[in-house]
Amino acid sequence: MWADPVVRRYLGGGPPTANRAWLRLLEYVGHWPAMQFGYWAVEERATGAFVGDAGFADFKREVGPSMRGVPELGYVFAARAHGKGYATEAARAVVAWGDARGFTRTVCLIHAENAASLRVAEKCGYREFERTAFGEAPVVFLERGTAAD
Repeated sequence: MWADPVVRRYLGGGPPTANRAWLRLLEYVGHWPAMQFGYWAVEERATGAFVGDAGFADFKREVGPSMRGVPELGYVFAARAHGKGYATEAARAVVAWGDARGFTRTVCLIHAENAASLRVAEKCGYREFERTAFGEAPVVFLERGTAAD
């Protein structure tokens, strides 16, 4: 999934090397014991086939202080799963999970040209609070919770 150019269109960089794929796996696994939140693999209900990843993370990104130390919603789906509502369903489930655990504010960072991902975040109650660049990409920072209320 991560090597597919359609999936990577708004994520930047090229296909992951074996090292980068291994580090992503360690990031995902390590979040749970370190942060008590993380990512889940998303499976298609009818077939059990893997279709994507969704969850909260704290990647310690080099971004403005308004994003630091706050759970960041993220989701990525295989191209064959695009346009089927899986991202919205998964993101809503992740947000509900965070709400049940008392998360008062969560954020997300989305490429400014990724209209589909921005729609998913908006359906989950996220609202834009800043536009900037991350690396060389134009991005939108969105938030949900106390500061967005």
